[in-house]
Amino acid sequence: DVRDWAKAALGRHIAMVLQDPFLFTGTIFENIRYNTSAAGRDEVERAARAVGAHDFIMRLPDGYDTVLDQQGRNLSFGQRQLISFARALVADARILILDEATANIDSYTERQIQTALKRLLEGCTGIVIAHRLATVRGADRTIVLQEGRIVETGTHAALLASGGLYARLYAYNYASFDDIPAELVRDAVTATMRT
Repeated sequence: DVRDWAKAALGRHIAMVLQDPFLFTGTIFENIRYNTSAAGRDEVERAARAVGAHDFIMRLPDGYDTVLDQQGRNLSFGQRQLISFARALVADARILILDEATANIDSYTERQIQTALKRLLEGCTGIVIAHRLATVRGADRTIVLQEGRIVETGTHAALLASGGLYARLYAYNYASFDDIPAELVRDAVTATMRT
């Protein structure tokens, strides 16, 4: 029960990747091993490789020793986010919180991150807050909120089959509609057109 833990002890077991990644002025190496000063160069590079960041890092003038501007402004948004994911992997946390972590990235970087998520979530609990349904599609359990209230829970397949809010949102977001019954697509489009 987490209520019995001291906040500092609990904090050591939680890693977060936020919509707007936190990076500081310092090297990429220092940013990845933030809060895990025991992590060595090999561990940092392994984490960067695992999340798909190593190649772009090695193309920078000083690789892992490249100094970042304030908030990492000398990197693209997707690159900053990959650094945040590498940091979360190095932290080796038991709980990983992703708060809209893929909201502002391009589809190529999102595919890299989706691959990395499988590795990040091995052996830990993931709490994923997302509007992009692709981010939560593989979750063991999805909780759908509407106006702050839980309206549905289940797996991706179960939520699609139920025809509720999740299925309508999914139909709205994926124009191909390949895995959604035609009547649900029609209802979702009709509901969307009325708003």
